[in-house]
Amino acid sequence: MEFSAQQIAGLIGGTVEGNPTTKVNDFAKIEEGRPGCISFLANMKYAHYLYETKSSIVLVNKDFQLEGETQATLIRVDDAYESVAKLLQLYQSMQEKRVGIDSLAFIDPSARIGKDCYIGPFVAIGEGVEIGDGVVLHPHVTIGRNAKVGNNTEIYPNAVIYHDCVVGQNCILHAGCVIGADGFGFAPAEDGYEKIPQIGIVTIEDNVEVGANTCIDRSTMGSTYVRRGVKLDNLVQIAHNVEVGQHTVISSQTGVAGSTKVGQWCMFGGQVGVAGHATIADRTMAGAQSGIPNSVKKEGTTIMGYPAIDYRNFWKSSAVFKMLPDLNKQIYQMQKELEELKAKLKVES
Repeated sequence: MEFSAQQIAGLIGGTVEGNPTTKVNDFAKIEEGRPGCISFLANMKYAHYLYETKSSIVLVNKDFQLEGETQATLIRVDDAYESVAKLLQLYQSMQEKRVGIDSLAFIDPSARIGKDCYIGPFVAIGEGVEIGDGVVLHPHVTIGRNAKVGNNTEIYPNAVIYHDCVVGQNCILHAGCVIGADGFGFAPAEDGYEKIPQIGIVTIEDNVEVGANTCIDRSTMGSTYVRRGVKLDNLVQIAHNVEVGQHTVISSQTGVAGSTKVGQWCMFGGQVGVAGHATIADRTMAGAQSGIPNSVKKEGTTIMGYPAIDYRNFWKSSAVFKMLPDLNKQIYQMQKELEELKAKLKVES
């Protein structure tokens, strides 16, 4: 399906600069642009590609200043990145949705399946499971007994939802993620460790996205919670009894230890580690590889490093850290000179 520049501008509230009848039917990165494609420019590191791209239409910010000629028709918008996201969502919504149950899927007779679902080959759905309307289950998904999946949720291949866990509406669970495995609970004993039964569940609220191979452990009692609108990257570990607040975003290889409460609208970079039983205030931002050993009490704090500290202090400390070998030499030299001076004064006295 083709759209003209004028139609696209109308959808995203933009202004056309160039030929309003220019049409596109696909997307492309600006550096890989092709005729008939739409691209966007949000990062000025890529600005030079605008003057050589073959894309027919390029989204740019309203305040972007041209420094040369471009063959592309421009659509000026408030935020090019946000605008292309809206267009991609529209494009995805127009794709034909699969419906039906494959003959190779296994569904326990006691399970309840909603309307207009797609259940792919080798999906296994246990007893007492409830699947909402419009759910898409790709091949090899496993859903344990009495689990619930809300309307219009999509679950990709080899994802596993353990027994009794709850997944809300409009969620996306990517390949290989595991929802509801046992929390890491063991009690020391004379001959090793005794397993502490994990009898709770995981509750994932609406509009959550869980990345590939991410694990969210069931609670010891009660529930581990991933609240509405949370976005988890690939390879994230959420331990038992954790609560992740609404609209928090967590990047790859981050681990949140047991019973920690993460606030709303937090942002964690890659490989952040959060200790157990901590409370992280709303809108906390943690830079990549930060280690958070204690609670963060002040809302809107930005932290980095290990142990994580205010990011401004972190950068100042990093500058000093790089100088430590030279500072050590200087201190050693000063100590040597001081000892020599003391010895000289002692002789003269």
